[in-house]
Amino acid sequence: METEWLYYENLAREKGFENICGVDEAGRGPLAGPVCAAAVILKPNQIIEGVNDSKKLSEKKREALFDVIKSEVKAYSIAFATVEEIEEMNILNATMLAMKRAVEGLKIKADYALIDGNRLPPLDIKSEYVIKGDAKSMSIAAASILAKVSRDRLCYEYAEKYPQYGFDKHKGYGTKLHTQAIKEYGPCEIHRMSFLKKIL
Repeated sequence: METEWLYYENLAREKGFENICGVDEAGRGPLAGPVCAAAVILKPNQIIEGVNDSKKLSEKKREALFDVIKSEVKAYSIAFATVEEIEEMNILNATMLAMKRAVEGLKIKADYALIDGNRLPPLDIKSEYVIKGDAKSMSIAAASILAKVSRDRLCYEYAEKYPQYGFDKHKGYGTKLHTQAIKEYGPCEIHRMSFLKKIL
């Protein structure tokens, strides 16, 4: 299984690329808050014990891995696209923007990018997308954890600032609790208005 986790990284390495980054996002679906993306460059043949698709890990496990990933990988970067940018350019384009920012924010310039999903952000380096990449590629899985934890931590801050919405519980997703709060209190400044049309 370990070699399977590095299949895409090793393939790029065989083509002569050295700094291969995995890229993933968190927060495309929520009704509020920014979308977050992360990029990770692993050391050659690096497997980080416990890393998996962030959706398959408990919050406690993700939190523990967050610091491990940051301290052990060759380079990492975390970036956001704001609610305003989501509203202005739509969620897909804002996600691509966050991914681009994450790749460009790496302290070591990547020469190849593995992107989770089925679309490529506009990068100035060679890249390929990997469908369900967070379950197939170690660097994408590591990026998925950094993006998810970063965004979740932001939601805990929102919960303190806007306690009536319960952001700590649903992280901005359209749960029953969240939609009821929006109907009761109206939207706040971090809500994505274009996502609320059906609710309002």
